[in-house]
Amino acid sequence: MTHPSTHLDIVAAPGVFADLATAQELAARALSARGLTGGIVYTATGSGEMIVIPGDGIPIDTASYGGVVRVDLGQCTPDRSPGIRTHIRGRGLDGLRFAIDSVYFHRFHPGTILHYGDHPEQRVEQRLPEGDGPFPVAVLIHGGYWRSRWEFDLMDAMAVDLTARGYATWNVEYRRPDEHGWDVMTGDVASAIAALETAPGDLDLSRVVLFGHSAGGQLALRAAADSVGTPVVPALAVGLAGVLDLRVGDERWLGEGAVSNAIGARFAGAQETYEASSPISRLPLGVPQLVVCAVSDDPNLLEISRAYYAAASAGSDSVVSVEGPGGHFAVVDPASQIYQDMVREVDGRIRGTRDHASE
Repeated sequence: MTHPSTHLDIVAAPGVFADLATAQELAARALSARGLTGGIVYTATGSGEMIVIPGDGIPIDTASYGGVVRVDLGQCTPDRSPGIRTHIRGRGLDGLRFAIDSVYFHRFHPGTILHYGDHPEQRVEQRLPEGDGPFPVAVLIHGGYWRSRWEFDLMDAMAVDLTARGYATWNVEYRRPDEHGWDVMTGDVASAIAALETAPGDLDLSRVVLFGHSAGGQLALRAAADSVGTPVVPALAVGLAGVLDLRVGDERWLGEGAVSNAIGARFAGAQETYEASSPISRLPLGVPQLVVCAVSDDPNLLEISRAYYAAASAGSDSVVSVEGPGGHFAVVDPASQIYQDMVREVDGRIRGTRDHASE
């Protein structure tokens, strides 16, 4: 059996970094964290998939490489050229770290890309556990304040961890409203969940869990409410530091106006859309829920999670709250305590070995 290479070249065009030493330091830390060697070069020295940073708008001759993760430090249109597996854009220098993680997970924990529509962003990455099914299903819906520069690679670590725990994982990409509109995004998430009916693998659709992080928390819990009466109704919906009250999110100007930018209007000008989309306005959802937030997250998100839990608990839904130490990404980090507590609660509800965090 051939083992994947642990060497990774980051091929950068001269002048793309304002300070090369800073980029080298960041790359060295990110490579070391994943047990990889390599670094920033101007000509590839290894083989296999590379990270290429050509500069904004510069085309890449992908024939020179065994696969490319393209990185543009600034915002730009996506590069869908053949040979480019993914294009990380608009994340600044930190995009280099995300690219290293993307290559690591693709090499050592690969999934299968499946499409639920004709647009390139209407896709999921499926990973199936070892052994025999039927497997419970974890549907992962990423955040990023509904902005297109954030993609489903944000959920890679969680997908790999849950697959190792025996869940079939369904990591969803969807069209974001800054490029396609709010209703298109909502429809994509619903279509991605519905596509489980025809997905490969031995899946147990009576044990589907929707996980949504940050803005994805809004999408997951709204999708749960919309799913009632459809063929795929989740057994559990999990909001991970979710934006669960869009009116409050708009009032507080979360993410520099992310809510109104995504919907296209402030609450007063689009109240019907806000209320149809906001999980707190949809209570009771008719689906059991888990509300998870780290105590050192944005205090607005912590407050929204607590207020949502209180409102949901007052109704007919089954709802549990999990809190713990950490910041915004602790809830999707398999190494964190709050993540471990969350997964234990999910396992209890899905597999019958519940160990309550708080209720």
